[in-house]
Amino acid sequence: MHKYLKNIWLPYTQMKGFTNVDKVVKTSETEIFLENEKKLIDGISSWWTVCHGYNNKHITKQITKQLNIMPHVMFGGLVHNQAITLAKRISKLLKNNLEKVFFCDSGSVSIEIALKMSIQFWINKGKRNKNRFVHFWNGYHGDTSGAMSVCDPDEGMHSIFKKNLQKNIITKLPESSEEKNIFEKVIKNNKDKLAGIIVEPLIQCAGGMKIHHPEVLNYLNIISKKYKVLLIYDEIATGFGRTGTMFAFQQTNSAPDIICLGKALTGGFLSLAATVATKDVFNAFLGDKYGLELMHGPTYMANALACAAANASLDIFEKKNILQKVKKIEDFFISELNKFKEFEEVQNVRVKGAVGVIELRRINAKDLKWLKKEFLREGVWIRPLRNVIYFMPAFNITMKKLQLIIDATFRVLKRMELKKSNEKYKKKTVK
Repeated sequence: MHKYLKNIWLPYTQMKGFTNVDKVVKTSETEIFLENEKKLIDGISSWWTVCHGYNNKHITKQITKQLNIMPHVMFGGLVHNQAITLAKRISKLLKNNLEKVFFCDSGSVSIEIALKMSIQFWINKGKRNKNRFVHFWNGYHGDTSGAMSVCDPDEGMHSIFKKNLQKNIITKLPESSEEKNIFEKVIKNNKDKLAGIIVEPLIQCAGGMKIHHPEVLNYLNIISKKYKVLLIYDEIATGFGRTGTMFAFQQTNSAPDIICLGKALTGGFLSLAATVATKDVFNAFLGDKYGLELMHGPTYMANALACAAANASLDIFEKKNILQKVKKIEDFFISELNKFKEFEEVQNVRVKGAVGVIELRRINAKDLKWLKKEFLREGVWIRPLRNVIYFMPAFNITMKKLQLIIDATFRVLKRMELKKSNEKYKKKTVK
């Protein structure tokens, strides 16, 4: 085992025999610097968090300022200016009566809170049987137990746990007329036990970077209102400019009852998330009777340093016209990704905002491992997911660096095509 890994347990990694690990010594803008003096251009912004690039000076300054005032104080019975300001700004950006912000410390936890909030909403209204959720194939909402229960149960990361999770109702995202009819029947037949519908607006990210039309969300909104089921939007990955608008749902005529935010909320500096509800949802928790209050409270919720980072990140969105930069990245992807259609191994390319996707026809664990090594050789930080190579760069990336990432990807796929061709030839020769 590598010396760095003596006491480390890495995520999503078979640790037996694992030796391919690099130590990061510093970061700068859109680059990661390794101990061996090699540098990588980051094409996925550290799991989609570092939206303004690494070491942003304004965010660093505001965190440092807050550090000297108050790094943290418990949020149980106390509040502070950073959280008050941030909650107000989030609500103003979201609109649609999404006015009540419940802070937490990670995206998965914000999903847990949304599920608990939905169930308790109905309990408080005297409907204890409404405790199940409708979710969708290819959906992903996090790695904690409640979040896993509304993920795709056959998706690789969570399939082994499916017998241990709450049973919810999974179905296909309703895109065609036939699918809409089937979906409405599912909701109608289960409305008395449904607390909510949960979906990732416009892009199902970790489930394969699947993009759907805004009309799907408009339809879900209509159905949720018709059958009195709460609508939950998971914008942990799609929020804060990634799809071309500040929040993905703003490209639709829909609005959720509850929305979950995270990842890029702090510009990738510190962990912070939020579950935001409408006034109507919040009002169900008000009253003189004991037990109506929301029974949840993360220890580090509304951490002052994290809130300072988030406020600083929102400053940048306000002052730097970030959405124009997102459009520039989108135009680049639309122009450049089409050339990958010439590869036999490429099934599809797609683009939404600052998200570019190359979907491969077939790939196994061995291919995935090989691809990751090849990208490292090329000096770019790209982590293929299932059968897709995707790009979600920081919004401050230069077109020159984006071109370097695309060119590197082209070379990697050329080598992959040659490798597979040779493997096929060897099999035929053996036969």
